Amino acid sequence: MRHTLLFTVILLSVLLAGCKEGKLNVASLKIEMQENPEGLSTLTPRFSWQISSNSPDLIQQSYQIQVARSEDDLKKEVNLLWDSGIVSSDGSVLIPYQGQPLSSGSKYFWRVKINTNQGDGNWSKVNYWSMALLNDSEWQAKWIGEDSLSNPGETDKDNTRLAARYLRKSFETRNSTIHRAVLYVAGLGAHEAYLNGNRVSEDVFAPTVSWYPNRVYYNTYDVTPLLQKDKNLLAVKLGNGRYFGMRGSRSQMFGLPRLLAQLDIEYADGTREVIASDESWKVTSKGPIVANNEFDGEEYDARLELTGWETAGYDDASWQQVDIMTAPEGKLTAQPNPNIRVMEEIKPVRISKLADGKFILDMGQNMVGWLKINKLNGKKDQPVTMRFAEILNPDSTIYLANIRSAKVTDIYTPAKDGAFSWEPSFVYHGFRFVEISGLNEQPELSSFTGKVVYDNMETTGQFETSNNIINQTFKNAYWGIRGNYRGMPTDCPQRDERQGWLGDRATGCFGEAFVFNNALLYSKWAQDIEDSQSPEGSISVVSPRYWTIYNDDVTWPAAYFYAAKMLYHQYGDTEPIRKHYPSMKRYLERIQQVSMQDFILTKDTYGDWCMPPEKQELIHSQDPSRKTAGAILSTTMYYSLLNLMVEFAQLTGNQQDIQGFKELAGRIKEAYNTTFFNTDSAKYDNNTVTANMLSLRLGLVPEGKEQQVFENIVQKTEVDFNGHVSTGVLGIQQLMRGLTQYGNVDLAYKIATNETYPSWGYMIKKGATTIWELWNGDTADPAMNSANHVMLLGDLIIWYYEDLAGIKNYPGSVAYKKLWMEPRFPEGLSHVKASYKSVYGEIKSEWTKENGSFNWNISIPGNTSAVVKLPKELQIIKPGQNGVRSFKETDSGVEIELGSGNYTLSNR
Repeated sequence: MRHTLLFTVILLSVLLAGCKEGKLNVASLKIEMQENPEGLSTLTPRFSWQISSNSPDLIQQSYQIQVARSEDDLKKEVNLLWDSGIVSSDGSVLIPYQGQPLSSGSKYFWRVKINTNQGDGNWSKVNYWSMALLNDSEWQAKWIGEDSLSNPGETDKDNTRLAARYLRKSFETRNSTIHRAVLYVAGLGAHEAYLNGNRVSEDVFAPTVSWYPNRVYYNTYDVTPLLQKDKNLLAVKLGNGRYFGMRGSRSQMFGLPRLLAQLDIEYADGTREVIASDESWKVTSKGPIVANNEFDGEEYDARLELTGWETAGYDDASWQQVDIMTAPEGKLTAQPNPNIRVMEEIKPVRISKLADGKFILDMGQNMVGWLKINKLNGKKDQPVTMRFAEILNPDSTIYLANIRSAKVTDIYTPAKDGAFSWEPSFVYHGFRFVEISGLNEQPELSSFTGKVVYDNMETTGQFETSNNIINQTFKNAYWGIRGNYRGMPTDCPQRDERQGWLGDRATGCFGEAFVFNNALLYSKWAQDIEDSQSPEGSISVVSPRYWTIYNDDVTWPAAYFYAAKMLYHQYGDTEPIRKHYPSMKRYLERIQQVSMQDFILTKDTYGDWCMPPEKQELIHSQDPSRKTAGAILSTTMYYSLLNLMVEFAQLTGNQQDIQGFKELAGRIKEAYNTTFFNTDSAKYDNNTVTANMLSLRLGLVPEGKEQQVFENIVQKTEVDFNGHVSTGVLGIQQLMRGLTQYGNVDLAYKIATNETYPSWGYMIKKGATTIWELWNGDTADPAMNSANHVMLLGDLIIWYYEDLAGIKNYPGSVAYKKLWMEPRFPEGLSHVKASYKSVYGEIKSEWTKENGSFNWNISIPGNTSAVVKLPKELQIIKPGQNGVRSFKETDSGVEIELGSGNYTLSNR
């Protein structure tokens, strides 16, 4: 029975917690999307802020930004480097600096004041940023290290082995008050820096990864509080990271670890001093970390500990003078994105003992990071060995077949009997289970902590519903996405791969952006992709190109374009599009030359990767009727990239390119339909869901045939696949939104909530706590069987937010400056609760629909608006005027335009 719901709109009294009544609030002050960043290299940094008020429909009418070299000057409004004056604008995101030229290494302070339709605001709090070293000539440091394999068993061959390097420099400061001290450091492959025994940062695996022949990143740290008058000690521990120690037949060996460090000290009297890495530093590799490799693990021998090595009082007489190392080929660049950090700690849920005396620790969650030991009893000289796995065998031993050649083993050798505590420095694992050997007694759960690591970024999205499968899928996605943020979005975090495969993220990056503030990561990754591009224009399908694969494919490199689009549409950032437009254009020209025949793109390498096979023991389908032709995949994707480039050309002022892109797209569409489309049956080629859905969603279906093509998709899904997914990585990128867009949200919901193979629910029923690489990850060949991949999410997370929660950009709007809120109500789903922290503030959508009643709570951030659409069958009473800008009845429903504020729509 259909119930007619009667709605009223009630304006809630409180907009944002923490705001005093009637008072404007300016918060979340950021520059280059970071709060108080150190070491920016752009000469025109961009300012952003958020505004709020208790009253609805808040609109910024103007702003004024001021910048100075000191907080005192700023507040006194003297010696300003930039005073924007009052600028009539509602812009509050990525406003570019237009003041006096910025200086290398300098620190700047800024604030903003706004005027709104509700009155004038006060000056915001003062924030700051610092500049990096802008010129190569300002570097006085030299690259240093230990230029030899000097320890037993060390090798730079396929399965690399190398001890950590420990470097130190003692120095004395002048007898003068220290005003500021900044450390610039690049430790390859990874560094931990100390000043007077204190870690300078919580960063791990710093600096971020890069294609080292083109670019090497360095980090900037303000270490003023750690510097002492008189004697000081600067120390750095170097691990191998991705610089030394790549694996497999595609190995990249860039060289032995090396350090570039420069400490710039500014005294209160204006004088300066530089402590730089040079011949005077000391080094040893005879320390406790006797081996470290991200893939194999870390070996720590406590008998070799260098107690106090990072402090001034340590005797380093046995250490050697450093070697001057060759500088890496790549351009030394200030790192634009935050490093990895320990972002969470979890405790194990159980421990069991095997017949052979080994113990199995269960963390209860497939995680990425490492195991910290807390006061565990060990025996002198008896190694404690930890091996990491995602899955257990039926006999409760750890399953390592899917790890392939990675050893995933940490070893700690105690220096004495008794309790010890330890955690590794330069390794991470993807694991839920840990096999522990070398103990003489069963340990307590309290002796272990799981350290969860990923790029330091804010969680921006929460999502829950009345359906448990959807809730657990979202949780699995949350753990999988963040576990694969390693300065690049990796495919997996556990086996001998862990690479930045482009195809995994083409559409996935959009969904991820609802859950995490991943703007800086993806902006940086776009640079990795450009740095990895061949001189001929080919894009490596792995970037940074640690595995160099130039196959002139289209479907995987499309992620380069889609990531730039995501950064614009989700965050309002046009800079990646402007920056990479020439490289993108060069790639399209390259593909046109080597792959296009009669306007059909012929080259395809991977197909619709990881589509569910007809037999669950297979990795890939052997059935031609299930497979989508490579030319369909490449041609539809190339066509979509041309349309993206039309948008990009308009944004970047490359008007001369627009007509060419449009004309080529038109000829491709014509040739594509001539080649693959059956006009009578409205089917593409062999009628796979992927072929039809890509053609439909990417705009290649002839006008008037869209609904027929869609009906074929539904028929194929419901009849041939019993309402289950039949697509691989490419088809799944459009599936959920396509089904909903063309009128079958119930089928999309069935796919999202299925519990039988193949489905996300099937993974959950088999115990998955992250997303599998394969739909049949429990039965497939272990040669390719990761339990932590996110590529099969496709557009699912986008569907959660845009369709179930109804949080979407209004057509023509970006960054949710104006929202289109139209939730879909599949049969069987009674509740959705979602939130997303956009660049303007937090958006919320929570609805409940059951037993004839309906309630929908909406939050719209300050300085934004939303058009809310409700179905026609719901009889809407025109609401009151508080925050309501317009009320319009259409053939399909009712559209209400709302200003910022909190609203409840209810029939009760």
